[in-house]
Amino acid sequence: MERREFIKIACGLVGAWPLAAVAQQPGKPRLVGILGADATVWRPWTAAFVAHLRELGWIEGGTVAIDYRWAAGRSDRVSEIAAEFDRRQVDVIVTYGSAATVLRQTITTIPIVFAVAFDPVRGGLAQSLAHPAGNVTGVSIQQPDLVGKRLELLRQAIPKLHRLAILADAGYAEPMLEAERVKSTAQALGLEAARLGVWRAEDIAPAFEALKNKADALYVVSDALIAANRARIVTLALSGRLPTIMSYDDYVEAGGLMSYGPDYADLFRRAADMVDKILHGTKPGDIPIEQPTKFDLAINTKTAATLGLTIPQTLLTTADQVIK
Repeated sequence: MERREFIKIACGLVGAWPLAAVAQQPGKPRLVGILGADATVWRPWTAAFVAHLRELGWIEGGTVAIDYRWAAGRSDRVSEIAAEFDRRQVDVIVTYGSAATVLRQTITTIPIVFAVAFDPVRGGLAQSLAHPAGNVTGVSIQQPDLVGKRLELLRQAIPKLHRLAILADAGYAEPMLEAERVKSTAQALGLEAARLGVWRAEDIAPAFEALKNKADALYVVSDALIAANRARIVTLALSGRLPTIMSYDDYVEAGGLMSYGPDYADLFRRAADMVDKILHGTKPGDIPIEQPTKFDLAINTKTAATLGLTIPQTLLTTADQVIK
C-alpha cells in the first residue's frame, strides 16, 4: 500500500512535523512500522497494540497498515530496518529502547515510540519524562525499586544467595545501564556481583562456561539479543544448575526460574495511545513518557524442583503465574 502524501504548507515550507497539516486521503492508510526484538516474544504484545488501536478507531488493513520487522538480536539488522523505514517514510515507528537509540542516529523527523525502555533519560533518548523533546516518546520501565524487588525475590527463593552474575548485551547502552544498576544494588545488599557482557549469540555458551561454579544465581537483562536466544540461555542455565531471574514470563515458560516485570501487554496498549495522538497531529516530544503501574511475578516450580530449590509457599501465593 502506498503511504499517504503530505500537503506542503504555505510558502513551500514543510514543517518538521507535517502530520498536523495533512489531509487524509480516502483509501490511503497510515503506515506504522514496528521494529521488534523477537517475533515470538512480541506476538502477544503487538496483538494488544493492534487491538487497542482498533478500539481507538484504527483498523489494520483499513485505515492503518502495519509493517512488522524483527531485529533477531542483530544490531546490524536494526540499522538495516531503520534505513528501510526511513526510505518508506513511515508515519510512526514503534520499537524498544536500544533500537530507538540506533534509529535516532539517522531518523530525526519520523516519530518514534518506544513501547519499552529501561532509562530513556539517562540513556539519552529524552530530555525528561515530562518533556521528551525531539521525535521520541514512549514508556519507561525504569523504576527506583524494580531491580531491588527482583533481587529481593531471588533472595527469598535462594536464602543462601551470595554470588550473583549479571548477563547483558554489551552492544547497547541500555542493557548495560540496567546491569550496572543491578550490580550496585546487589553490592549494597551485601552480595558479590559481576557483570557478564555478550556481544553476539556465539558469546553466550562461553559466558556460561566462565560462570561454572562461580555464581549462585543469574540475573538476565532482557533485550533483543537475549530474547532471540532465550531458549539457549535457559538450557545452559539449567545445565549449569543456575537459577535465573528475568523480566517477563516468556522466559519462565521456556524454563527459567522466575520473572518479575511490568505488564508488557499494557505497555503496548499505552504505546497505541501515543501512536493515536501522533497520527492525529501531536508532536511526540510533547507527549510525556509514561511508566508502568502493574507488575507481574511468574515462577516455574518444575524448574525449581530440577534445581533442587523449594520455593517458599509465601512467595508462591504472591505469584501472578505459577508454571508447574
